Amino acid sequence: MAPRTVVVLGSTGSVGVNTLDLMSHAKEEVRLLALTAGRNVELLSAQALHWHPDVAIIEDESALPELRDRLAGSGVEAAAGRDAIIAAAGQGADWVMSAIVGVAGLAPTLAAAKSGAVIGLANKESLVCAGPALLAISRAAGGQVIPVDSEHSAIFQVFAPEDRARVKRLILTASGGPFRQWSVEAMGAATCEQAVAHPNWSMGAKISVDSATMMNKGLEMIEAAYLFGMVSDQIDVIVHPQSVIHSLVEYADGSTLAQLGPPDMRTPIACAWSWPRRMSWPAPGLDLAAVGQLTFEAPDSERFPALKIARFALEAGAGASAAMNAANEVAVHAFLDRRLGFLDIAAVVSHTLDQLNDRGELATGTDDEAVEWAMAIDASARRIAAQVLSRFERMG
Repeated sequence: MAPRTVVVLGSTGSVGVNTLDLMSHAKEEVRLLALTAGRNVELLSAQALHWHPDVAIIEDESALPELRDRLAGSGVEAAAGRDAIIAAAGQGADWVMSAIVGVAGLAPTLAAAKSGAVIGLANKESLVCAGPALLAISRAAGGQVIPVDSEHSAIFQVFAPEDRARVKRLILTASGGPFRQWSVEAMGAATCEQAVAHPNWSMGAKISVDSATMMNKGLEMIEAAYLFGMVSDQIDVIVHPQSVIHSLVEYADGSTLAQLGPPDMRTPIACAWSWPRRMSWPAPGLDLAAVGQLTFEAPDSERFPALKIARFALEAGAGASAAMNAANEVAVHAFLDRRLGFLDIAAVVSHTLDQLNDRGELATGTDDEAVEWAMAIDASARRIAAQVLSRFERMG
């Protein structure tokens, strides 16, 4: 058989690193067409020298000379820039890991979808900002989108598309983050260091803050609705501190199916890589006796208003989802820069959505214009969020 051709977008992040690790256990021949990174020249060049892709691409064009120096004599082409990444994503690989962080991953992911690739999707923004367009484009090209988020991978593994009409609801589990048992007063004084100290998962600063506010679960509600064709009232969230059950699907006959496993991102990556088969790798086992007990509680909407904001965005449409994502990025970065209080993150997002909604600026375009309209809404939301943020800073 011909080698499986692969592109890894965001190869130097945690998902990208774990993807390459799993590929080393694959029982098939793999040909890497491209590895891409944002600014980490040292790791990208080391990966390229090990895997020998056709091309290694750094988004930061100022880093291209260093990348060329590091790859000199290896036979691996060095390239730079956003356009080069988009071109690599859309060149027709069999399988593409989309692990670029942020809205920068939207255009490359849509390019991969247009090429008909199977996409392992770790980039939330592609679904949140343009989910209906992405999925429609992928289907039309004969490709497939397989989620890599642990929650959506869990649903994907127990969701029978042919029985969609018999699915009563999807239940996303949330760890509750570091502030699950904190009072509102204590949360108001929370520091960046406390917010990024996730009890179960090792993640970057931004997504750790999203977990602390539960905005990550709001974004996941939107993703789940698009991925599985569900409406808002068919998607619930439950707090499960042990992070052993990753999500559940409840069927009309009363059966509820769940996927369980240790909190290890390599498991959903392995699912996306080998589906509908299962790949063998040194996976950690699940010792339920050692876990001892699994507990559940309803999320507190007063302390975690992000869930209510996200449900509004989901019901308002993809434009509102894109705006919410952009405003949240602005607010979280301000919090990490110590310019905004923890409880004010959700308030900035809410005020931004209200203003854009009042102005009628949340309309979406056609699938062919997905990147353009998503980026236009993203830009408007960031501008408004910056204005809202300045008021909170003055108040502080």
